[in-house]
Amino acid sequence: MTASTLDLARESFGRQDWADAYARLSAADQEASLDIEDLERLAVAAVLVGKDDESADVWARAYHECLRLGNAARAARCAFWLAFGLLNRGEMARSGGWLTRARRLLDEEQHDCVEQGYLLVPVALQSLGEGDAATAYATFEQAAKIGDRFRDWDLVTMTRLGRGQSLILLGRTADGAELLDEAMVAATAGEVSPVVVGIVYCAAIEACHWTFDLRRAQEWTAALSHWCESQPDMVPYRGECLVHRAEIMQLRGAWQDAADEAERACEQLSGKPAVGAAFYQQAELHRLRGEFAKAEESYRRANQWGHSPQPGLALLRLAQGRIDAAVAAIRRVAEEAQNSATRSRLLPAYIEIMLAANDLPAARGAADELSEIAGALDAPFLQAVSAHASGAVLLGEGEARAALALLRQAWQAWQEMDAPYEAARVRVLIGLACRKSGDEEGTEMELDAARWVFQQLGAAPDLARVEALSRKAPAKAVGGLTPREVQVLRLVATGKTNQAIAADLFLSERTVARHISNIFSKLGLSSRAAATAYAYEHDLV
Repeated sequence: MTASTLDLARESFGRQDWADAYARLSAADQEASLDIEDLERLAVAAVLVGKDDESADVWARAYHECLRLGNAARAARCAFWLAFGLLNRGEMARSGGWLTRARRLLDEEQHDCVEQGYLLVPVALQSLGEGDAATAYATFEQAAKIGDRFRDWDLVTMTRLGRGQSLILLGRTADGAELLDEAMVAATAGEVSPVVVGIVYCAAIEACHWTFDLRRAQEWTAALSHWCESQPDMVPYRGECLVHRAEIMQLRGAWQDAADEAERACEQLSGKPAVGAAFYQQAELHRLRGEFAKAEESYRRANQWGHSPQPGLALLRLAQGRIDAAVAAIRRVAEEAQNSATRSRLLPAYIEIMLAANDLPAARGAADELSEIAGALDAPFLQAVSAHASGAVLLGEGEARAALALLRQAWQAWQEMDAPYEAARVRVLIGLACRKSGDEEGTEMELDAARWVFQQLGAAPDLARVEALSRKAPAKAVGGLTPREVQVLRLVATGKTNQAIAADLFLSERTVARHISNIFSKLGLSSRAAATAYAYEHDLV
């Protein structure tokens, strides 16, 4: 083995060039067996380029090499990381076997070492997964004390993350968020190892979704995206990042971009349990667009990978007119849901379906429960959802004036969050409340505003409903253009670049370019100057 090969491998590892580090370390290992530190580097590089099986093999080699050298504590550390990787891949039996081996090794040697704290992390995670947040918190706290004593920042950061998650499930959202923020600071400042950085990013963003903390979710998803982009050959975490980006893009109304991100997530997570979340996100977009057969298939695939297809599948049944099936599905999952975080995700769909089934008492009970949960959380997103749902129930109960107050509150909240689809759905309800109050002109104005948004988004089922509710004939599109294409054409005519248009409309430049290509094709134009002239000739500017 030449020194230069190994030196170059270590340099690549240090600058986080994982593919080169893996290749060079593997080559060096072929020439002569690596020492423990380089075996650990090879195991980390392998997992970061997506070679999970190879990483597990190298961790096992490092474990046995530590035993041969009489270093039981370091052997236990290798066993922990091997088990943790297997746990994330869903291989529970193998993971449990390695953890048991590590514990027995430390017990036999009676070591007082930081690895004792590491081995408490999976125990705490198991309690967290079983819904016993109090036990999980206590176990994470015990591990944190060991991490502090040995000044091991990887362990300290993971236990902060775990305690934050536990506090959130215990209803102490603000305290939990503070610990998550502290863990994120360590991750973004480069104070912990790359694998721990990825764990922190993904777990913290997931916790934001538990608490409907849209602001933190956006901020941390952007940070995760930047971190992934700085390491282009890194495979883990990237797919999860795309799922979270797709969720935010969907909320912001950039549905095509969201669909593209979800598709990429499905590709990058292929064969991994996390792909279930990507398929679910893909199914949601298909459902909202009225692509019911595609939605059905994506929900099915999400379920195959262990991700619940609910409440999306129940809402699909509602959209298909299968109300009895929707009621049966949403009732079952609502009965099974125990903690408030899970229930708060199901209740909006439950209320919508019960209103469609004309079961007002059930809808009222669910709306009251959702309002109570929202009141306990400082989460504008959930408060908007609750106001929206309660307003819908009041409307169903014939209380149009009381409904209007809540619905306008919800609409304002959705506007502030830049959530056009949700805002448009509220405007439909506001229109119906106006109709019940005898204000037909107000009804048509609200429905017309909602129609415009649904046309832009491509929300076919919602658009069809608005057309059915409206007593006014829909306006014809200019030159066969879609409303979004008309909007892009107007901005082209003002002299804006694709980049500026993308910023104005919260789209990607690629999506804007596609719209402009469609405009040119439909109108028989060949330049932006010709498009500008067309816009002025047809009073679009």
